[in-house]
Amino acid sequence: MRRTFLSVIALLLTAAGCVVGPDYKRPTAPVPTAYTEPRPAGDRTEWKTVQPMDSAQRGKWWEVFEDPELDALEEQVSVSNQNIAQAEAEWRGAQAAVRGTRAQYYPSVGLAPAVTRGSAPAGDAGASPDGSHPTITTYELPVSFAWEIDLFGGIRRSVESSVANAQASAADLESARLSMHAQLATDYFLLRGLDEEKRLLDSSVAAYSRTLELTTNRYKQGVVSGVDVAQAQTQLEATMAQSTDVSISRAQTEDAIAILVGRPPGDFSLPPAESAPAPPAIPPQVPSNLLERRPDIAAAERRAAAANAQIGVATAAYYPTLTLAGTGGYQRTSLADLFSLPGRFWSLGGVLAGTIFDGGKRRAATAQVRASYDAEVAAYRETVLNSFGEVEDNLAALHLLGDELVQQTDAVTAANRALAIAQDRYQAGVTSYLEVVTAQFAALNNEQAAVQIRTRQLTASVNLIKALGGGWSAAELPGQAGLVTTSRE
Repeated sequence: MRRTFLSVIALLLTAAGCVVGPDYKRPTAPVPTAYTEPRPAGDRTEWKTVQPMDSAQRGKWWEVFEDPELDALEEQVSVSNQNIAQAEAEWRGAQAAVRGTRAQYYPSVGLAPAVTRGSAPAGDAGASPDGSHPTITTYELPVSFAWEIDLFGGIRRSVESSVANAQASAADLESARLSMHAQLATDYFLLRGLDEEKRLLDSSVAAYSRTLELTTNRYKQGVVSGVDVAQAQTQLEATMAQSTDVSISRAQTEDAIAILVGRPPGDFSLPPAESAPAPPAIPPQVPSNLLERRPDIAAAERRAAAANAQIGVATAAYYPTLTLAGTGGYQRTSLADLFSLPGRFWSLGGVLAGTIFDGGKRRAATAQVRASYDAEVAAYRETVLNSFGEVEDNLAALHLLGDELVQQTDAVTAANRALAIAQDRYQAGVTSYLEVVTAQFAALNNEQAAVQIRTRQLTASVNLIKALGGGWSAAELPGQAGLVTTSRE
């Protein structure tokens, strides 16, 4: 009998190799052979496949800007940013979910010791010959187990889905890291651009103050009219207002950086810098590498895999389930004799259960998970398309901003030359002070525009690195073994 039972178990375990539902294949997505936007001005490198030895944009990608203060702030983001902390906690929860799903592979064992006290009914073997009902105490120490045999792979598909969801959570964590690091770099360069604008405006305020003083003296001497003094005063006050407005923007940007590094804004400050770094050269890649280097693409693809596995789970519901159950232990009316041989008892059996009619519930569930899979595939393809769009946008921005900066630099030179001529003409009494004011306004605006273009170049460089996936690779996603062996807290 024992041999027969073991043979049946072996046969069932062999049958458990069957897995229903579709096997996963990565969805196709439109991938261009090359980016259409030209490279930034001066970049003559060829598009290439990223190699493992590439040093740029891998790991601490922000170091390509060679700004020690930015590097120090980025390190604080890794440790103290609360968005990253939230994503990391969700990742740990996903790991625990994998271990919980895998637990279905194993039998559950229970222990339920019990003590009961009661009387035997009349005619029962426990009743006294005189018909009285003595009180009987019964001691039990049963051990039970139940084990669902995964005949058609429903549990395996559940584990497959759980692993894919955990990998998507790991990619979400990397997306959060990439986003927060990129946001910090963007805010940092905005801050440095505002520092440069502030220096420019303060320098203009100082120059306009001297001009107002000279104009006032000339007015007192009767050389110029009061209109010239009023115009000089207006130019000075307007520039001071601009300087104050830049200070407001700088304070707000500084507070945003404080939050990103996990610090209260009131306890954080960044002193003005003398200059901002130059935009770095970003090694180009062939477009196909984007699918492996963007964590959001990896997350969307893993969610499609998880949805596909859920189709297998729903399909397995059409088939019967086999559950092996058993109970064994001791039962006696005397605690001293509880573990004696006559007190032993056991039972062992199996239940093959299946649903004959459910009013279309399983069919509806299968249709639902298939629709969810189609939705995840569409989300994956949309993520891929948006990713290529982001790369193209930032390549275009860097290329055109390079051209724009050259043009704006020429405009600054021309505006300063026009200002010098206007000042000479005013000093010679050939023209009114309005011409000087107009030239000053044009010169200041063009210099501010040049500063803003340089800032936009830096932020576009950050955005391009982010669009290319930073230093991440899909090869860093944990496998099932890594998810299961993760240390338990």
